[in-house]
Amino acid sequence: YFLVEICIMNKTPTIHNIINARNIIYRYLLKTPLYFSSYISKITGAEIYIKFENHQPIGVFKVRGGLNKLYNMQDDEKKRGVITASTGNHGQSIAYAAKTFGVKATILGPLNTNPSKAEAMKNLGAEVILYGKDFDEAKDYAYNKSKEENITYIHPANEPLLIAGVGTMGLEIIEDLPDVNILINPIGGGSSICGNSIALKTFNPDIKIIGVQAERAPAIFKSYKTGKMKEDPLCDTFADGLATRMPYELTFSIIQKMVDDIILVSEEEMEKAILLLFKTTRNLAEGAGAASTAAALKLKNIIKGKKVVLLLSGGNLEYSKFVEILKKWENYKFE
Repeated sequence: YFLVEICIMNKTPTIHNIINARNIIYRYLLKTPLYFSSYISKITGAEIYIKFENHQPIGVFKVRGGLNKLYNMQDDEKKRGVITASTGNHGQSIAYAAKTFGVKATILGPLNTNPSKAEAMKNLGAEVILYGKDFDEAKDYAYNKSKEENITYIHPANEPLLIAGVGTMGLEIIEDLPDVNILINPIGGGSSICGNSIALKTFNPDIKIIGVQAERAPAIFKSYKTGKMKEDPLCDTFADGLATRMPYELTFSIIQKMVDDIILVSEEEMEKAILLLFKTTRNLAEGAGAASTAAALKLKNIIKGKKVVLLLSGGNLEYSKFVEILKKWENYKFE
C-alpha cells in the first residue's frame, strides 16, 4: 500500500506540467471564453462567471488532455495505436487527438453509450466498440484488449498527461479573473477538478474548489466524505459525464488534498440548470456541464458576494433529452 501511494504521489502533475501542456495544445486549440453572467449573478447574489468549454472543437474540455497525452507518446506507441474506454467525451478527446496525430484509436463504450457521442467518435475516425452494462465493464474489456493486442491503454483518469492538459483551463481562469474566490467544477473521473485545482491553488491557495456530483452517481462524493475510496453501485444519471461508479487512485488522491468540498445535485436540478443556461447565455450544456450552475443555485448562502467561476464543461446533450427538458421546465421561474 505504501509503495502504491508513493507511485501515485510521484505521478501527480505540477504547475510546470500544466504550463508545458499549454505550450503544446495552443498549437491546436484556441482559448475558451470566460464571460460574466448578469442574470445568474442576480439570482445567486454572487459575481458569476462561466467558463465555456462547450466551445471546444468536440464540445467538451477533455480535448485538452487528449492532445497533450498523444503528443507526448513515443513514436512506436503511436504506430501501434491506442485504446481507451469512455461514455463519450473522453473517447471523443482521444479520437480527436488520434486523428490530429495520425494514430489508430479504438474506443470501448458501454452498451448504453449516448448515440450522438458514439457517432461523433466514429466520425473522427475511431473504431467504436460497445460492450458491457456500464463504463467499468467497458474499461476492463479495453484494458484486457490492450494487453492482447500490444497497444497503449489510456486510462480516463489515472493519467498525469490528461490531468495536466485539462489543467490549462485553470491557467486561463486565473489569467482572466486573477481575484476569483471560488471555482465550482463537475466531477466524473476527476481529471478537470484535479488539473484546475493544481493550476488555481498554485497561484492562490485561498481559492476554494467545490466539486459537484450527481445524486444518482455519488461514488466520489461518498469516498471524499469518508476519506476512503469506495465503489458505489448507484450510477444511474442522465449526466453521462458524471456517471462513475468508483473513484480512481490518482485523481482521488489529488481531490483529497486540494478540493474544499463536494456537493450533490439532483437530476431535476441539472435539468433546470440546462434550461437556465440556454435561456440566459444561449449555450447548450449537457448534464455534467450544467452541474456547476445547479450547484451555484443550491449554494446561494455560501457564494453570496464572492467571485465565482462555473465550469460549463461540455455541451454534448442528446437532442431528444434537450427537447424533453424544454417541455418539462418551460414555465419554471428561477428566483
